[in-house]
Amino acid sequence: MSSIAAHLIPTWLRQYQLATLPTDVIAGLVVGVLVIPQSLGYAVLAGLPPVYGLYAAIVPVIVYAWLGSSNVQAVGPVAITAIMTASSLLPYADAGAEQYALMASLLAFMVGALLWIAGRLKLGWIMQFISRGVSAGFVSGAAVLIFVSQLKYLTAIPIAGNSLIGYLSTMQMHVRQLHPLTLLIGIIAFALLVANRYASEWVWRTWLSASYAKWAERLFPLILLGVAIILSMALHWGALGVATIGSIPQGLPSLTLPHIPDVQEALKLLPTAGLMALIIFVSSSSVASTYARLRDESFDANRELTGLGLANLSGGLFQSFAVAGGFSRTAINVDSGAKTPMASLVTVVVMIAALIAFGQALAPLPYALLGATIMASIIGLIDVDTLKSAWQRDRLDAASFIAAFAGVLILGLNTGLVIGLMVSFASLIWQSSKPHVAIVGQLGGTGHFRNINRHDVATFDNLLLLRIDESLFFGNSESVHRRILKALQQYPDARELILIMSAVNHIDLTAQEMLGTLNKELALQDKRLHFSFVKGPVMDVVGHTPLITELSGQVYLSTLDAVNALKYG
Repeated sequence: MSSIAAHLIPTWLRQYQLATLPTDVIAGLVVGVLVIPQSLGYAVLAGLPPVYGLYAAIVPVIVYAWLGSSNVQAVGPVAITAIMTASSLLPYADAGAEQYALMASLLAFMVGALLWIAGRLKLGWIMQFISRGVSAGFVSGAAVLIFVSQLKYLTAIPIAGNSLIGYLSTMQMHVRQLHPLTLLIGIIAFALLVANRYASEWVWRTWLSASYAKWAERLFPLILLGVAIILSMALHWGALGVATIGSIPQGLPSLTLPHIPDVQEALKLLPTAGLMALIIFVSSSSVASTYARLRDESFDANRELTGLGLANLSGGLFQSFAVAGGFSRTAINVDSGAKTPMASLVTVVVMIAALIAFGQALAPLPYALLGATIMASIIGLIDVDTLKSAWQRDRLDAASFIAAFAGVLILGLNTGLVIGLMVSFASLIWQSSKPHVAIVGQLGGTGHFRNINRHDVATFDNLLLLRIDESLFFGNSESVHRRILKALQQYPDARELILIMSAVNHIDLTAQEMLGTLNKELALQDKRLHFSFVKGPVMDVVGHTPLITELSGQVYLSTLDAVNALKYG
């Protein structure tokens, strides 16, 4: 029995210390209360009735708290997955709310299945191939799309689409449907939320101490929600044409099988599900690994994949749309004192209470406030700083950022991400195809050899020392060959060519053939080819190949050994 419990009960719960319970409870209550309007807004952003935002913050959160890799990451509905859900399910927008919700659950189920499979296959390493430029550009472009998409709730203009051009063109077509009172409510709410978020230094701290000002800033969106509900009831905004969320169904999400479409429909959703799984993993892992490092805890990328996968799989069976680790809610969770996943379980209790007891109370809430909440929170995801930094330090990463950002705005989320990834991989291939090959000399009387263009070093008339700073493969072998021949032309008196292989971790078949050809070319000129500092794993691969067995020169353990043996001819 104890062994079964050990497998079913997570380590954090088996080792739980009651001393941390008060801080976990407080953090869970704070996060639960503060993200209610955010969860409602993200459901609307996904094209679903607001109540689905609360559904998405129950079962998936419980599963992740039980199985996820992070002790403090707060999982739930987030902006990126919400807008990707809306974008991918656009063809089903007119199929009815119930059918659309079933398709959203199916998408979450598919995302969860892909993440879980990736976890079982231990594909956590894939995260390192998503460059900072691509992820920042994609998130920034999505943030702009999300911002523009919410204008329909602030203006009552029925805009639609999956790109910036689509949104703006439909907005222009229906501009006459602008509702002035809705716009006024939305603008005021947006201005207040932006002021609270970005000017709290002087908005709150003029009257309050630093600690109270911090709490005032966090609680303000919830206070604004309450005020908007009261004003809506008192001034009869609904009767004046302001769209309100209406009565939220009471009760917990039920076990509901997602819609099972035909094979063609499922295949259409599969690419989107794959991209969503990738984005969920990358964004959630970024948050979880960052806080693990700050808290001096371990982070397991494969366990993160499994936890996120099972969270979305279970959510797909309980009326949820796709969820991920949230940047803002995790920050609130940590700042509020969360120590373990117990805080997330307390947050679930808050969501259940909202569904059971407060559904009717939220009915007068204007959609304009939810739209303004999303718009104010999404501004911070437009990552201009990363673009500036990349432009100064790495133009190729900046190009990946711009490609992903522009692609998302012009062609939509899925295509934009693919474009960004293609540019990133093209940059990687371009860099690998032009490896650095340095002519080096001996530094003083030491065993160190450095670039002749950077250091005052000694060279030898009969020796040419070249250091190859990249693994050799089919993509760069010709480039390296040309660089070596050019160096030999610069030093025609050198009879011995020493290739320093200290940075070479692999030599593929094409590169081996290139070096073999070089060996023969040098032999025709009465010159010899030598290698130094060949790593053991590389020697294991090439040791019994013609490259070594037919080598005109020798393989030396170190460059100093080669120079001492050859410098006097």
